Amino acid sequence: MGLPPQAPAHAALWPLRFISVEAMSGVVLLAAAAIALAWSNSPWASAYEALWHLKLGLGAAEFLRARDLHFWVNDGLMSVFFLVVGLEIRREMHDGALSDPRVATLPIVAAVGGVVIPALLYVLINTDPATRRGWAIPTATDIAFAVGVLSLIGREVPPALRMLLLTLAIIDDIAAILVIAFFYSSGIAVGGLLIVAAGVLGVLLLQWLGVQAALAYGLPGAVVWFGMLRAGLHPALAGVLLGLLTPAASAFGPVQRASDTRRRTVESPVVRVEAMLHPWVAFGIMPLFALANAGVSLQGLDLSAAAPLAVGAGIVSGLVLGKPIGIVLASIAAVRLKLCALPEGVRWSHLVLIGLLGGIGFTMSIFIANLAFDDPGLLAAAKFAVLVASVLAATLGLLLGRLRGASATLRARA
Repeated sequence: MGLPPQAPAHAALWPLRFISVEAMSGVVLLAAAAIALAWSNSPWASAYEALWHLKLGLGAAEFLRARDLHFWVNDGLMSVFFLVVGLEIRREMHDGALSDPRVATLPIVAAVGGVVIPALLYVLINTDPATRRGWAIPTATDIAFAVGVLSLIGREVPPALRMLLLTLAIIDDIAAILVIAFFYSSGIAVGGLLIVAAGVLGVLLLQWLGVQAALAYGLPGAVVWFGMLRAGLHPALAGVLLGLLTPAASAFGPVQRASDTRRRTVESPVVRVEAMLHPWVAFGIMPLFALANAGVSLQGLDLSAAAPLAVGAGIVSGLVLGKPIGIVLASIAAVRLKLCALPEGVRWSHLVLIGLLGGIGFTMSIFIANLAFDDPGLLAAAKFAVLVASVLAATLGLLLGRLRGASATLRARA
């Protein structure tokens, strides 16, 4: 069946282009990560550090002081990545895999299991109060790298699985931010939350006035971002909030025929903005993020002492074992209790895959490690363990995904 004559000719190509961009961007992302790791442990490591610590300001020192390039990549540009993620989730909540409340509950329950079990494993291994401070390190998931690895598995992955991973990783990020705010910092500033609320009201006001131009939402979006920063939260998560606020219905009104669904989806504001931003995120922002964050220096690493070894063992076991065990067990319990349901096309082996990819803690885990440990030896051991665990989790996830795809292909040919 062809497209309705009124629909744009590129509509049928959008899903295929999206998958193709995802797969290619996964390769670019991992290549950038490899370059950063090699660079940071080479004779030119000082140049790598100097580059990302270069101070940049926006000419508004009274509101926002000059920050280094690393900050502007992680907390500035990555807001656009999180905006695209928020748009995807908004679209799926409107008429996709997450439109069923019982399905949408699954990633919330799974994320809770993926936080609790890794923390418990870490605490069981680390009985010393000095090393126990790192209990939150294996609870984090790096959403950018997890999505990048998932994109390398191929087209055999059900679309609903990507939505589950995105939603789970965002909830995981929110949990990590709350942990940082309440256990590793002075808490959340209420004044910042009021600024966030003002920005959200600005977005809703523009929508009520019927403003269609995407650039018009830049100012209230910046207010939301600044409020997140002042509140002590991860400002890049402002992108998720703005994405979820984007209207998902098209200008064509209610759907009249089954064939109109495709037309409505392509023309909706959510898909229009996502299609515009996705290539820039995939081939620009995400590789730059990898280049800025994958440069983990292994100087000062010594695993001969008991404390660094315990820290490393707790982190690796938490990310590689605790994440999949917690995610799968929590999901099984919730489904058995009929609190939620698996999306169409998703099997339990897919949940194991999500659990493994959830073990890619990487940048968020390293960030928490920097807050947890002042001791250089413990910090070096934690960073090394996060790197090892993330690579191991990514490799296992990639192997499982490829094996599932190969077996599905063989069954189809039989």
